[in-house]
Amino acid sequence: MPGTISSPSPALLRSLRPSPSLQHCSRHGPFVSRRSLHRSPRLFDEEKKSFRGQLYESTARRIQRQREVEAAYAEAMPPSQFARQAAFTFSIVFSSALAYWFGSMKPADVSPMSTAPLDSLDPKGPKHKTSQTNLEACWTDMVSIVGNEHVSTEEGNRQSHSGSDWSSYTTKDNERPFMVVYPSTTEEVSEIMKVCHRRKVPVTAYSGGTSLEGHFSATRGGICLDFSRMDKILKLHKDDLDVIVQPALGWELLNEELGKEGLFFPPDPGPGAMIGGMVGTGCSGTNAYRYGTMRDWVLSLTVVLADGTVIKTRQRPRKSSAGYDLTRMFIGSEGTLGLVTEATLKVTVKPKSESVAVTSFGTIREAAECVSRVVGEGVPIAAVEILDDVQMRCINESGTTSRTWKEVPTLFFKFSGTPAAVKEQIGLVQQIAKGKGSKSFDFAKNKDEAAELWSARKEALWSVMAKRRDERDHVWTTDVAVPISKLPDIIEETKEDMASSGLLAAMVGHVGDGNFHAIILFNDEERHTAEEVVHRMVKRAVEKEGTVTGEHGVGLIKRDYLAHELGESTVDAMRKLKQAFDPLCILNCDKVVRVEKPAAGEIKPW
Repeated sequence: MPGTISSPSPALLRSLRPSPSLQHCSRHGPFVSRRSLHRSPRLFDEEKKSFRGQLYESTARRIQRQREVEAAYAEAMPPSQFARQAAFTFSIVFSSALAYWFGSMKPADVSPMSTAPLDSLDPKGPKHKTSQTNLEACWTDMVSIVGNEHVSTEEGNRQSHSGSDWSSYTTKDNERPFMVVYPSTTEEVSEIMKVCHRRKVPVTAYSGGTSLEGHFSATRGGICLDFSRMDKILKLHKDDLDVIVQPALGWELLNEELGKEGLFFPPDPGPGAMIGGMVGTGCSGTNAYRYGTMRDWVLSLTVVLADGTVIKTRQRPRKSSAGYDLTRMFIGSEGTLGLVTEATLKVTVKPKSESVAVTSFGTIREAAECVSRVVGEGVPIAAVEILDDVQMRCINESGTTSRTWKEVPTLFFKFSGTPAAVKEQIGLVQQIAKGKGSKSFDFAKNKDEAAELWSARKEALWSVMAKRRDERDHVWTTDVAVPISKLPDIIEETKEDMASSGLLAAMVGHVGDGNFHAIILFNDEERHTAEEVVHRMVKRAVEKEGTVTGEHGVGLIKRDYLAHELGESTVDAMRKLKQAFDPLCILNCDKVVRVEKPAAGEIKPW
């Protein structure tokens, strides 16, 4: 109880008893009396102390004597070898743990470098957590966000979200997402990314799945974010000529709706492409010569960043000088910097009149020279496409169009404007084509004929794929672009190279802006030959001051060519940008720029 004194133990009382000699002296009164008159100061002080104080002091002296004895014994008996090793190990482990704890309290130093060379990265690559336990826990989180019916782990679904028959990249067996998640709002995408960021789970975005360079292959597993539930036109501002859409809206459906208002959206890549993927690759299409590429038609983006933060890159005015142009930074980033959940697009008024003309030539060079002359003369055509003799033969044999074509190099022209302007353009092009060796010139008399003539261009890829010999055949679709003056040379050289390879290889392209494509069929035994043809094509383009990809994007296939086109430092700057927006590298990892060193022999010698 407070304020009371505990009774001393019997052992303590025994220790405090007088010694036998003192007990003996106590029986001799005179002796004691004399000693009592000569007490030492210490004894006198003890007598004045309380019983409790004397007890505590005595106990302290006993403990001190015991420690002195133990210390003396320890000096006389040195520790064993095992004890010394154990003590040393414990001190090392304890010191390391203490140092780690103190180190974790201080943020890692930010690199002072303006770029991020590959050598500066962790050689072991990104530290993702894709254990079965973590992914199963992540599945539970996803279900709580979007509902059980919008999360799929079905094998066929996972496989279809990791690659396609028309992609140049052949997906490996382990490159599949653990699950496919279907969000419906920006808020759900934000919550999903917060979970993945916390759990360090990699994420691959998916909209139309029409990309060609391995853009949505899940090289690190994780989850695939399918935007197919986000496919709406949110708001049309007809007076301002802009529209706000979600990422899984197809450009064809968008134009169908815009057409009801007399408007249209010019970028027109392959059938099935959706706005999210078109933003991600910075695509273009057949209308690029007249109207430009996707970069020219995006006003603003709503983007969810790697940690779930939601940003809007700008407002709706046609121009702005307010800070960094984040809109264009995300265009062409292929889902490596953020996930687009809304896009504000410019639209324009549909032309009053349109028409199509088709003209054939004896050689591919004559056709390319005709294009250079039309562009050089400044004829305001809407589009011009080139298809070689192999491509025209594939179209005929596939039966995908309603007419039979001459199997020679062919140019497809599209004209738009007022009826008088269209008529004038057709006349100018016909004259130039004749001067370059044109063998025939057909132009549409009405809309139905125009659609029929133009249909051959849109069926190019599918007609080549129809020529596959069996299920072992793959298709490689690639593109490059060069300055228009270099177009005739590179097209002729590439055509000769493909013909001598022994592969079924066709050529098609938006040659009005120097961009053309190769579509190659090959099986596993022919893969090396196909790789060499593509390699030489890309090398040729770079040497002619061109680009390794005009509109398909980089993905996995073209990333190692970027340094040859742009320089190592430029690619290192791109990698630094990736680190800034996605430090954990969970967004479409491995695309555009490498995040760890390639294996030996993985990169072809230049």
